[in-house]
Amino acid sequence: MTPSPLVEIQDITLGFGHRRVLSNISFDVPAGRIVSVIGPNGTGKTSLLRTVCGNLEPFKGKIVLKGKDIARQVRADLARQMAVVHQNLEPLPMQVQAYVLLGRLPFFKPFQFFETGKDRDLARHFMTVTGILDLADSAMDQISGGERQLAALARALTQEPEFLVLDEPTAHLDITHQARILDLISGLRDRLGLTVLMVIHDLNLAAEYSDFLVLLNKDKGQIHAMGTPEQILTRKNIQAVYHTPVRVNKNPQSGRPCVFIDRAGA
Repeated sequence: MTPSPLVEIQDITLGFGHRRVLSNISFDVPAGRIVSVIGPNGTGKTSLLRTVCGNLEPFKGKIVLKGKDIARQVRADLARQMAVVHQNLEPLPMQVQAYVLLGRLPFFKPFQFFETGKDRDLARHFMTVTGILDLADSAMDQISGGERQLAALARALTQEPEFLVLDEPTAHLDITHQARILDLISGLRDRLGLTVLMVIHDLNLAAEYSDFLVLLNKDKGQIHAMGTPEQILTRKNIQAVYHTPVRVNKNPQSGRPCVFIDRAGA
């Protein structure tokens, strides 16, 4: 049985200027589930996430979090419920621990200028969880891209959100860091009941780590299909949206779909 939605994307149409990118987008993000948005480059996946976060105003429609329109919520209240990890992280000249502690800012009281002991404990806890505690005193612009991604995740988790939004959390990372980050997110979903919405390009990673998929069609600017990985990652769906011949088999370990380029069919 699917749990009730924590987030509802209701009839969203978005774009820039007079150009529409996506039209009439509606789907739910059930509480305690991982929902991934997939589709070709230029489909509007990141723009959709920006709309969900309240950073891009849609032409029409609304985003509802826990029954409330996010457009009507105070930003600080929203930040206490939702945390965001962006795709391109600027390597800031600040210590990793100071960066992670930024996640506590939404909880600062008026005229509070310094972190509390609880804030520092939470930051250290999530740096430990993400495996970067030994980098606490390192500068963000002196660590690797994968380590910065883990620091950004630690900062987001330090916000203690119910809803975590991730834009390409595995972009530009090697397979070790990809697995580490997605295993961590999946484990937190299981242990903390975290609800996750993410954009991800790799269809096989999407299949392995997602409960539900939303497949966007660039040609139509709409949802092509949504459902479980088994329902969505079919040869017919993938070729219709990506215009690339593929084969879809079953991963012998997990039973999830596994997508291969079909060079013979090209």
